[in-house]
Amino acid sequence: MQLNYHQDILEIVLDNPPVNALGAASRRQLLEALDSAEANSCVSAIVIRGGGALFSGGADISEFDKPWVEPSLPGLADRLERCHKPVVAAIHGICYGGGLELALACHRRIASPTARMALPEVLLGLLPGAGGTQRLPRLIGAGAALKMMLEGAPVDASTALALGLVDLIAGDLAVAALEMARQVATDQIRRTGDLPLPKDLREAVLDARENLSTRSLSPAQAYIIDSVAVMDELFSAGQAVEARLFTALLATEASRGLRHAFFGERKVARIPGLSKEINQRDIKRVGVVGGGVMGTGIAIALLNAGLDVTIVDLQPEVRARAEGTISATIQRDVNKGRIDQRIADARFAALCIADDLSAMSRVDLVIEAVFEDIKVKEKVFTALEQHTRPDAILASNTSTLDLDVIAGFVKNPSRVIGLHFFSPANIMKLLEIVQGRETAPELLVAAMAFAKRIGKIGVISGVCDGFIGNRIFEEYLRQVYFMLEEGALPQQIDAAMEKWGMAMGPCRTMDLAGQDIGWAIRKRRAIQNPERPYSGIPDRICERGRFGQKSGKGFYLYADGRTARVDPEIEQLIVDYSDEFGIERREISDDEIINRSLLAMINEGAKILEEGIAYRPIDIDMTYLLGYGFARERGGPMFQADLIGLPSVFEQLKALAQGRNGWTWTPSPLIGRLAASGESFESLNQ
Repeated sequence: MQLNYHQDILEIVLDNPPVNALGAASRRQLLEALDSAEANSCVSAIVIRGGGALFSGGADISEFDKPWVEPSLPGLADRLERCHKPVVAAIHGICYGGGLELALACHRRIASPTARMALPEVLLGLLPGAGGTQRLPRLIGAGAALKMMLEGAPVDASTALALGLVDLIAGDLAVAALEMARQVATDQIRRTGDLPLPKDLREAVLDARENLSTRSLSPAQAYIIDSVAVMDELFSAGQAVEARLFTALLATEASRGLRHAFFGERKVARIPGLSKEINQRDIKRVGVVGGGVMGTGIAIALLNAGLDVTIVDLQPEVRARAEGTISATIQRDVNKGRIDQRIADARFAALCIADDLSAMSRVDLVIEAVFEDIKVKEKVFTALEQHTRPDAILASNTSTLDLDVIAGFVKNPSRVIGLHFFSPANIMKLLEIVQGRETAPELLVAAMAFAKRIGKIGVISGVCDGFIGNRIFEEYLRQVYFMLEEGALPQQIDAAMEKWGMAMGPCRTMDLAGQDIGWAIRKRRAIQNPERPYSGIPDRICERGRFGQKSGKGFYLYADGRTARVDPEIEQLIVDYSDEFGIERREISDDEIINRSLLAMINEGAKILEEGIAYRPIDIDMTYLLGYGFARERGGPMFQADLIGLPSVFEQLKALAQGRNGWTWTPSPLIGRLAASGESFESLNQ
């Protein structure tokens, strides 16, 4: 923290890079500076601003699971507000969470034109806990304050000025803040906590409660409304309720899961064991082989990131369809105001669609996105070796095939890596980065930087059938299909998993992905792993030509091509299958559906960890949160294992291993070891 004196004005500069988080040390220094300034007769006013590119990113979230260290952020905000000398917050860059709560406690606020302000605590399953629910409504009205807190989205400087959140916008922020401080020094101090209750308080609370989502897994929004609703003329009374609700939210599964996900996005970017000396590759020109749905989605993601993109496909109709889809998608972004026409024109200009791989001669990276068949991949990679620079990175978008086999199709396998995008590739955040046996370490660094450049979160996986995500999903589906045999129906399983928090139930998911894709995998598995059979129910469905949404029917009927409707024919097919194989159907509870599904994911995840396919449990959790519709509030399968308790997980697996299809439940030795030693999966993330 820096202290600068400008005659009678003390300028306090928050200097805690990279985001000026208000951790214990920063809070203590700020409190000491305030006390010193108040005792100094030569200081008439105080300016607080951020060092570097921002005011403050907020509280230090890593402290939330530790004992509180004084001064607390709420206590610091109160001390600041009660300062007898005027305090001006000079806001530039981002001012989020606890940073904005600190600014709310100042007596005036001035912002740069590019400043952005938010109270995003709801995104972590929390509420603003440093007086935010009590000060913001007093300052800008209850309706506007509830909107900011319930959505967690930032507002820009002009919006903040219109709301009354800031008093002035200034280009030369440092100079203007000092001028404002001198002016305020001669005025009466305006304390936000002393402002009257907002006139729209009752109406805004009623509206917010009426519009509250009933599907949320987190009580944070409801608690925010409750905290605003109890606002009292006596500021400390409402603040006491805010503190109690904040503490209650900290302990909820939803907040713990959301915080786990928040830190997980940062942890997975750190690749263990790599030298910091590895040079960073600059990827500017990217080729995509294959203009189908996946290739087109990848191309859109690349264009949106400002990269030059070349698509190669041999079929004229595929090229035409890809060009039309890309054009329509970019133009739709213009029509919706997401980008202006100038940016759209630049993206159109950066696209080249060709019919020959010779067009790949100048690219830095090629992403193969052709049909999932090893012989097709061989033809592509053999040809790419002839048409690309020797230093160009060759990537496969394969979701299940052996990357080491693919890498063997070129003379230098160290230039081959897996980049597994998830559909739709221009929307889904996950990018599985697959490290082959001979993949050069510098490619991992380049791929992780590339993922960030195109707005994805990269997760490193080793080579195995299905990598991290699909390998675990396979065991999830195996149990789903067994439960269909035993007494459940698709709509019950889907409803149970969706209510628990999955974005889409497993049967609907396979209808969306295409039942024929799963069918092809099961046929391959029957040859490769005959000792691990599936239920025959999904195969019977495919034999009737029911491939999901694209054929108008799968587990469900799709009369409009999108909406799933229960089909009595499928219910009868499932019951007949059970009868044919002498399986006595029984009532299966939603709890059993959820528990068996989770245990299947957890057990396979542990095996993946033990084999070294994933570096850490958090890599598995982020794969599922970002690519498979696992609710962030639930934290991921390995996080759930810790919540259940590994001794309990181990005992449940052993019990299931004694029952029907017990071979699927052989416990991972890793779970047994961790359970016996009292450790958790979280301990492996450190």
